[in-house]
Order: sequence, then structure tokens, then C-alpha cells
Amino acid sequence: MAKTIDDMLIGVLGAGSIGCYVGGCLQDSGCAVRYFGREHVASDIRSDGLRLTSHDGGKAELAADAVDFRTDLSGVEECDILLVCVKSPATVETADAMAGAIRSDAVVVSLQNGVANAGVLASRLPDNTVLAGMVAFNVARLHGAHFHLGTDGEIYVEDHPTARMLVDCLNAAGVSAKTSANMNGVLWGKLLLNLNNGLNVLSDMPLRRQLLDRDYRRALALLVEETLAVLKVAGVSPAKIGKAPPGLIAPILRLPNWLFERVAASMLKIDDKARSSMRDDLDRGRKSEIAYINGAVVDLAGKSGVSAPANSALIALVDDAFAKGRSPGMKGRDLLQRLQKAAS
Repeated sequence: MAKTIDDMLIGVLGAGSIGCYVGGCLQDSGCAVRYFGREHVASDIRSDGLRLTSHDGGKAELAADAVDFRTDLSGVEECDILLVCVKSPATVETADAMAGAIRSDAVVVSLQNGVANAGVLASRLPDNTVLAGMVAFNVARLHGAHFHLGTDGEIYVEDHPTARMLVDCLNAAGVSAKTSANMNGVLWGKLLLNLNNGLNVLSDMPLRRQLLDRDYRRALALLVEETLAVLKVAGVSPAKIGKAPPGLIAPILRLPNWLFERVAASMLKIDDKARSSMRDDLDRGRKSEIAYINGAVVDLAGKSGVSAPANSALIALVDDAFAKGRSPGMKGRDLLQRLQKAAS
């Protein structure tokens, strides 16, 4: 008899902000979850348990002794579903560690930024079913093991029988989720939104405050339009993620503040604490994912015989910030002019 989700153990690899929030919601709803992550997260959970909160008032608390958190891959072979939540630069290392350790019938789901991680996992785990996934919401780690959902958004998972069971479980846990047969379009649609991650690093602002700066929005609009031009040449149709279709994102971003706040009210439903995951990476001394976001645009442009100069310029600025270990706190007008000059 085939297993149901009630009989399955869900493993979360790279249990940081997204992994702990998603895994914690699943566990709070009754799913069996095992977390694999770093010692500093394990230590905080041992001290205070796992605490989840949301901008809409939702909350859950899991006692320390109820959270099965491991700092190595011991017991990973017992997992039926593995949610991979590591940062993109760690995908190869994580896949190689999983190879030979996980069961061949385990289903692997990539819940990572970028468009290529599921393919990397599949190439290194040829005996396993690997599904692309996408998370369209922001989670911030506050004090200790307190993880806070700061925005609305959904999880998408590549359509598959196990994915359907997982999605049902996520929805029951209060995490909006759906399957998709067009994950390439979904991933590129999400990447359009992630183009703001590098801008958020350079701004040294919370996301909501940054989006209320029209010059920063105009800079993001420039990156979005350049990316859409590349996708058109490459024959890729990005899916609609959120309220606005891809073609309307840039025009909405360029609206005056008074009108933007009305038209894009849903875009501004962001907790004041929310920042991009890339900004958190800078603060925590981790590697940047810029090569997997804006870099994916530049790579696709090169393969398609065109260029993406604004995205290239942004990569250089973000790389410099990570090399120095701090945000430059650039004004929106200065950044916009830098990108416009690169694109001209």
C-alpha cells in the first residue's frame, strides 16, 4: 500500500528562516518533521524552542524537546520527503552530501531562490525524483529561534503525486501552496521579484521603506524590463506571481508615490521588519546569491546573443558590498543613475 503524508517523515535541509518556518508550520499541524541545519539555530532551539509568528497575527510555539533538529545528516535516510532550503551557493555541496545517504525513493523538493537549483540537485541525485519549488514570501529570523513571516505569498511545487500530498498538508498548516506544471515559468516569474534583493542590500533599508522610494522602484523597473527583454529573446514566458502580470510590474513601479501606494497596496503589505534574504546573508557573513538571481539573467542573455548591462552593473555593486561586509547605503537616485548609465 502506498504511503500517505501521515505516514511520511519530512526532512528540512538547510533549516534556516524559510526551512524553520515551513517545517515548523507543518509540524504544528501534525506532520512528522526532522530539521537539518547549523549549530547556532540548534542552540537557540534547545534554549527556547521554535517560535513562529506572522504579519497577520498567526503564531505557533514548539517546545525544544519536540523539535528534532540535527547538525549533521544522521537519520536523513529515514526521510520520505526532503525540502532543500539551503542557499544557492551550497546546492552542490548539499547534493553531494545527500548522494548515497538518502533513500532512492525519497522525493527531493528544492525550495530555493534562482532557476537552476532543481536541475543541479537532479544531476547529482539521479536515482531520486527531484521537484522544483518556489517560495514567494519573506521570513525573517528575529531573536533566537523566532521566525517571522513578513509578507503574503505562496509556495509552488512541481506537479507530482507526492507534491500534491505535500501541498495539501501545507494548506492545512496555513501555508498557502499549489502545484504547477509550468515551474520554469514560475521560477522566472519569482526571479523578476527577486531582482529587488540586490537593491535591498545596497539601500540599507527595510523592504517596505525601500519600495516607498520612487528612485529605488525606478531602478527595479529598469532591471525588470531588461530581464523581460532577455526572456522574450530566449522564448521564456514568466508566470504571474502575485497580483500584477509580469508586463505590468515596471509601469506600476514607476508610478508616483501617491498613486503607487493605492495601486500596489498588496505589494506594500510587508511587515516593517522584513528585509531581503540577501541582506540577511550580508549581515551574517554568508555568500551572496546574486550570481543565481541577476547572474541568471546575464547568463541567459549571453546564451541568447544579447546583453543585460543593468543587471551586470548591479552584480558588481552587490559583490563589492559583500567583499566589504557592509551595505553602502546608496541613495535611490545615485543607484538609478548608475544603472541607467550602464544600460545606455
